[in-house]
Amino acid sequence: MVRSPGPDRIRRHWDRQAAGYDRKMNGAERMFGDTRDWVCRQATGQVLEVAVGTGLNLGLYPAHAALTGMDLSPAMLDRARRHAAELGRAVDLRVGDAQRLEFDDASFDTVVCTFGLCAVPDDRGAVDEMVRVLRPGGLLLLADHVVSTSAPLRALQAVAELYSVRFQNEHFRRRPLLHVEAAGLRVERHDRFNRGVIERVAARRPEPGPELSPPPSPPGPAR
Repeated sequence: MVRSPGPDRIRRHWDRQAAGYDRKMNGAERMFGDTRDWVCRQATGQVLEVAVGTGLNLGLYPAHAALTGMDLSPAMLDRARRHAAELGRAVDLRVGDAQRLEFDDASFDTVVCTFGLCAVPDDRGAVDEMVRVLRPGGLLLLADHVVSTSAPLRALQAVAELYSVRFQNEHFRRRPLLHVEAAGLRVERHDRFNRGVIERVAARRPEPGPELSPPPSPPGPAR
C-alpha cells in the first residue's frame, strides 16, 4: 500500500499549485460537464464549501446563499479571496483541515465539496465531519472523480496512484458515496458518467423522527 504524504507536505504541494491551478483545471472542466453548476444551484441557506481551493464555484451559488469556505492551503485561499472580490461576493474564507472541521455541530444548511475528497488522506473521516456540521434536514453535495466502471481504466487508475498518492495524495479509485451511505444520509440524487469516472451525489441528513410513545399496558385481570 502506498503511503500518503503528511499534512505539511500536502499543504506545500497545494500552495505551489495555486498560481496555475485555474489554468490547469480549464482542461479538466470538459470532463466534469455541468457538475459544478449541478452542485452549486442546489445549495441553500448557510453554506460551507470544504476544499474551496481558488474559489472556482463561488460565482455559481444562488445569490441568497451565505457562503463559508475552508481550505488547507493559504495560497489557494488568497486566490479565492481575489476571485470573491472580483465577483462582489461576500465569503468567509478560512484555513482548515477537512478531517477536523472547526465548526460546531449542525452549523450549516448545505455542505459542498467538489473534486476535493480525492486529495484528503482520510476521506471517510472528512465525510463524517461534513455530516457532523450539517443540520438535520440539511443537504450534502459532493462531486469527484472516482474509480471507473471500465476495467481498463481502473487498471490505469491503479498505476497512476503509485505516483500520485505518494507525492500528491491524489487518489483515483475512491467512492465517497459509500461513506455517505454509511453515515446514514438519504441519497436524493446521484449519477455517474464518463465511464463512471465522474460521480455526483446529493444526500440529505435525516431529521429526528417523533419520539415513540411507550406501548399501552396490557389490560389488568378481569374482575
